[in-house]
Amino acid sequence: MVMKTTSPLAGLLRKSPFKPIQEHMKVVVSCVVLLPELFDAVYDKKPDVVQDVAKRINKRETEADKIKSRYRCNMPNTLLLPVDRKDLLSLINEQDSIADGSEKIGQILESRDMCIPAAIKEGFDVLLQNTVEICLQAQIMIEELDELVHVGFSGREHARVTEMIKGVRKEEHNIDNILRKVKRTLFLAEKELDPVSVMFWYKIIEEVGDISNNAENMADRLLLFLSK
Repeated sequence: MVMKTTSPLAGLLRKSPFKPIQEHMKVVVSCVVLLPELFDAVYDKKPDVVQDVAKRINKRETEADKIKSRYRCNMPNTLLLPVDRKDLLSLINEQDSIADGSEKIGQILESRDMCIPAAIKEGFDVLLQNTVEICLQAQIMIEELDELVHVGFSGREHARVTEMIKGVRKEEHNIDNILRKVKRTLFLAEKELDPVSVMFWYKIIEEVGDISNNAENMADRLLLFLSK
């Protein structure tokens, strides 16, 4: 007797292993897009708002974790697709790291009353804006996965996604340059600032940079799909 599964996710996996990845990415991006609101509350010195936004990020990160866990538990060992199981798992792990990074930033700002150093605010805002944008670009790539399968990872759709990947990788290089400038500016202003706050701002800047790195890593994973 064949046992039937009642798992909705298992049903999705039989149709496409990308559907849960796409749903996961939507939740991941919903964490990232809250970061500008979070930092606006920091700039405006509204700790209650900081607490509220940080909790919303935490809630969405938890939701992303649950989707990832269900996906890993329900994914069969073999898939009749030109994509390795380990590559799919690596992809969703990279996505999840973006949500994790957003949560870590929220936790820092939730636990400390912080003021952004005036010297880095302009550069940091650019860094944050570009990081959100690269994650939105990565989400668009993920949304194209079903169509790529439909056309056999070839043709115009292949070329279109390849261009998206190039755009994400180029943008991440640009973000790296911005990141270095912001860190250098913070270094030059260190003597005028509270040492503990400086340490936490370095941590926050690194976390934002890691989010963009994860987006680039996603692009690299998709490039592997296209090259096989």
